Amino acid sequence: MRHCNSAVFAAILLASGLLLRAQQVSAPPAAPKSPALTQDTDPVRSPDTLPAAPAGTLEKKGEGYLFHSNVEEVVLNATVLNGSQLVENLTKDNFQVYEEGVRQKIISFQHTDLPVSIGLVVDNSGSMYRKRPSVNKAALDLVLASNPQDEAFVVNFSDEGFIDCELTSDINKLRDGLSHIDSRGGTALYDAVVASADKLAAEARRPKQVLVIITDGDDNASTFDLEQTIRRVQQLSGPVIYTIGLLFGDEMTRQEVRHARRALELLSQETGGVAFFPKSIEEVDQIAAEVARDIRSQYTIGYRSSNPAGVTGFRKVEVTAEAKGAGKLTVRTRTGYFPAVRPVNQAAAPKIGDR
Repeated sequence: MRHCNSAVFAAILLASGLLLRAQQVSAPPAAPKSPALTQDTDPVRSPDTLPAAPAGTLEKKGEGYLFHSNVEEVVLNATVLNGSQLVENLTKDNFQVYEEGVRQKIISFQHTDLPVSIGLVVDNSGSMYRKRPSVNKAALDLVLASNPQDEAFVVNFSDEGFIDCELTSDINKLRDGLSHIDSRGGTALYDAVVASADKLAAEARRPKQVLVIITDGDDNASTFDLEQTIRRVQQLSGPVIYTIGLLFGDEMTRQEVRHARRALELLSQETGGVAFFPKSIEEVDQIAAEVARDIRSQYTIGYRSSNPAGVTGFRKVEVTAEAKGAGKLTVRTRTGYFPAVRPVNQAAAPKIGDR
């Protein structure tokens, strides 16, 4: 039986609105109000009340984990590379963390295959019809190669987005969700990313969160733009985003390809993920396996900011690593965070259809 809930995903974007521009001249442009996903019988907490940097400690409890939140702690998921090779033998003393150029004291450190909440966000526009069987297989292989305690949900999007599988560890339910192929309409990628990030913030049961986005086109139907989308994810201290751009073929102009590629690169770079651009559909499964390895090889680093709590605005973060005899190491993590999410007002919401 399909495990689908398109009405729930409709509620995500129908509940969304546009952030009002700040009234002070010096304030930056505000993003559209993104929805809090709610259930009729169990309303969830609005993402606008979430701490900007959810953090804490992870305690093993039987077969699962308990996450003890500490809103003063900033948590970074970091991947370390020596050239193109993952480095997995470092300790806390190998790392340095800087916020706005000032070195911070690391107060928590883990290098464990932590369970993850994953959003599989897959393009369902018309040009994806022949690609979806290979894409679906790769997405399922990614889940199968991950921690057995991971949970995932499926979002299929074209000019509208739908949740076709709620958060689950059941591979059969995920397979059913991915099999819902409409292949129609345009590409509302940014709206799908924002709604999926909000869903993770509201519902994910794992402290570590990831979005895997697979698309073959440039966004042409969203209410949000790229800058607003990235800002929203950063405000939530949201998921690491991995993007797979199927930009080969002759469906797009060179300008469209360049624009789409840059958008996917920024979504990944700003959140600590990686953007992949295979030359053929046959490469997607290998890329999915690489994403799974990357997720499972990350270090989790926590610190308390030395900046005063009342200082608002984006805080730039940099992590470096050094190890004797290792040469130059590269650390990939999110570029920064917002210490607080400002109150927002709800305005007009983008339309989304029903199944």
